[in-house]
Amino acid sequence: MIIVKVGGGKTINWEYICSDITSLINHGEKLVIVHGASELRDEIAIKMGVPSQTVTSPSGISSVYTDQAALDIFLMSYAGVANKTIVAQMQSNGINALGLSGVDGRLWEAQAKPNMMVQEEGKKRLIRDNRTGRVEKVNVSLIHLLLENGYVPVISAPAISYDSQIVNTDNDWATAVMAGALCAKSVVYLFEAQGLMKDIHDSSSVIPTIDKNGLDSFMKFAQGRMKKKVMGAQKALELGVDSVYFGDGRIEHPISNALQGKGTVFS
Repeated sequence: MIIVKVGGGKTINWEYICSDITSLINHGEKLVIVHGASELRDEIAIKMGVPSQTVTSPSGISSVYTDQAALDIFLMSYAGVANKTIVAQMQSNGINALGLSGVDGRLWEAQAKPNMMVQEEGKKRLIRDNRTGRVEKVNVSLIHLLLENGYVPVISAPAISYDSQIVNTDNDWATAVMAGALCAKSVVYLFEAQGLMKDIHDSSSVIPTIDKNGLDSFMKFAQGRMKKKVMGAQKALELGVDSVYFGDGRIEHPISNALQGKGTVFS
């Protein structure tokens, strides 16, 4: 089984991804797709007059502050517009896709984290009533049920908390936890770059391989949202995934290219 997490950037090419999924299925692979929708979320937020607010933890991790208004927009963009648009595109390519969020069937169960410490202008501040959580449990029987009946699950955040509240969650972390729970052999992260790069302005600076035992020393190259992807890769390896692949979601055969090592391979 291969878990494919596709980023939410504008230049991600879903036609190329769909073509590659079809090829892999025809070769007997079982795939589970997870997608983002960050740029769509920001566009919808601006249109609705509630622009996204990014906050940074004392350790330098960026995330979106999620109050109720932001959570509503998150639901619209991720579980609504993006998920159903992607499912329809996959269906038009002959892929029997079925879209669901982490809330459905308690697919992704999370520990709610209503309080969050952030760093602002050199000072720490506690944010309360943040509608977020970290995925800890996965309904693997639901995924297996879909796969066994010929469906390709297409999953997005949000998640559901233990007390049945909808919470925003980090897709990259949730992907890793799900991969571990499903005993997946590989996880592929596709985004708008060739892989993890030493210099984001130098396409020749892609780091081809990273040993999981030395992964921490490469964290300094992960800037912005990339840091969460590297943390997701690290978590997946800790949970027993054989290899994690970072690849370019803008090119032809993006999944296959990543699996062939044409990006960054963590193992």
